[in-house]
Amino acid sequence: MKRTIPLLITGLAGIVLVLSYFFPFSEGWGEEAAIWFDVLASVAFVLGGGNLLKIHLQKVSDRRAGWGYSVITLLAFAITLVVGLSKWGVHPSEQFPAYAWSGSYREIGSPFWWLYEYAFKPLTATMFAMLAFYVASAAFRAFRAKNTEAILLLGTAFIILLGRTAAGPALTSWLPDSLAGLKIENLTVTIMKVANTAGNRAIMIGIALGIASTSLKVLLGVDRSHLGGGEG
Repeated sequence: MKRTIPLLITGLAGIVLVLSYFFPFSEGWGEEAAIWFDVLASVAFVLGGGNLLKIHLQKVSDRRAGWGYSVITLLAFAITLVVGLSKWGVHPSEQFPAYAWSGSYREIGSPFWWLYEYAFKPLTATMFAMLAFYVASAAFRAFRAKNTEAILLLGTAFIILLGRTAAGPALTSWLPDSLAGLKIENLTVTIMKVANTAGNRAIMIGIALGIASTSLKVLLGVDRSHLGGGEG
């Protein structure tokens, strides 16, 4: 029953949501299922917070390697949770001035806004800045002309990079108007609009087919990995 009932609920909810997109009489069913999804998502947030506390408190208690970072994580989690739930520093909204918590928790100047703007955003910017070095390293390894595909990738990337700089247009500025299509800046636009768009569409079609097939496997109970076990 622990596996059968969740499978039935998953399949029924998925079928209802699919039908609501194609049949007008079932739109209300889809809205009802979406409300239940929001309820379950709220419960999942609580479970996620509890799991975070369990893992990091255990790490701090055992004094495992990196337990200091767990302390920082727990403090940041607790401070953000208290500030967000209490709406500390938030002013009442104009519509409901009698209710102290009626304002937006992300109101400019509020402590939660301050945490988001001056703590969370800089951290994410730092993370993406560090990823730039890994991307550059991966690109260097990928752009080795070892075969025909690698040569095409290297040549295309070289043209795109030149087209994004001032040096690229200057190198081909001597070409006559009859060969304007061969200028670096025009080649860059052509590659982005034609080759890149075609590649993106092929990838998106593949992703869509993969999502559809995976969704059918879940709805029909073939894939049971979301229950915590294997597909069996």
